[in-house]
Amino acid sequence: MKAIVQDRYGPATVLAAHEIDAPTIDDDQVLIRVRAAGVNPADWAIMCGLPYIARPVYGLPRPRRRVRGTDVAGVVEAVGRRVTQFQPGDEVFGRADGSYAQLAAAAPGTLARKPASLTFEQAAAAPMAGLVALQAMRDHAHVGPGDKVLINGASGGIGTFAVQIAKALGAEVTAVCSTRNVDLVRSLGADHIIDYTTDDFTEQAERYDVILDNVSNHSLTDLRRVLAPAGTLVPNGGRFDNRWFASTGRLIVAAVRFVFGSQKVATFVVAITTSDLIALADLIEAGAVTPVIDRTYPLTQTDRALTQVGDGHARGKIVITV
Repeated sequence: MKAIVQDRYGPATVLAAHEIDAPTIDDDQVLIRVRAAGVNPADWAIMCGLPYIARPVYGLPRPRRRVRGTDVAGVVEAVGRRVTQFQPGDEVFGRADGSYAQLAAAAPGTLARKPASLTFEQAAAAPMAGLVALQAMRDHAHVGPGDKVLINGASGGIGTFAVQIAKALGAEVTAVCSTRNVDLVRSLGADHIIDYTTDDFTEQAERYDVILDNVSNHSLTDLRRVLAPAGTLVPNGGRFDNRWFASTGRLIVAAVRFVFGSQKVATFVVAITTSDLIALADLIEAGAVTPVIDRTYPLTQTDRALTQVGDGHARGKIVITV
């Protein structure tokens, strides 16, 4: 099968298209014929081997997994003998390690049936970004009707999902984005929009019950100043200015500072589960959430797709078609 392979860490030039053996599945796995694969900042970071402290997990001295990609949408090709949830021919979406390839293996617990209303490209855009937004808003910030929610970085992959999910939960949403993305986030249902090129939300008088920070471009002190007395900050910005530790230090400092007082900080690692993929699919089928795609690239241009994501200016999601 054709796959995008990397044998060393570095920029997108380390990627190359090769013919490799198709993955084999065990009794508890599903083999997927990949139709589309979403691109996440985490994929770019692992390609680069960032942060350095994580390389023992990724693999030393080279990537343990040669094929990048986790978000997937496609058709079930085969199932292990103990798999009962799916059968060949089912259209699915979710997580599959090594999705930048024609075939990928996955655990059934990280897949769900693709919403019929979505294309494979739209479905591939949803798993990681959609579940980060869902779990942040629903499970960690406990957003409910009437809550004032601010989303910093509202036009990105996670931000576009978060605006829509917060609205579906009944919140009053303020979206922070650049001038060129104002119309986009307004179309997603944002009640208020702050153009960061002209205004700084941390210098305004409004206080928010929840702040989802996808950018990490303001100090924790400034964020706490505009957070309500019992509000919740969800720090989600994975900046890699510090190539050794990325945002780890910021998260540790946040955890320590928020010990004192009634304000809360919610840090978490997203879990890709069938139940939450179904919950996200239900929101999509109900018309409350629609994945936003900036651009699609063919598999042979995966390097360009990852470069665009690494530059940090994608509107919604970047998707690879297979």
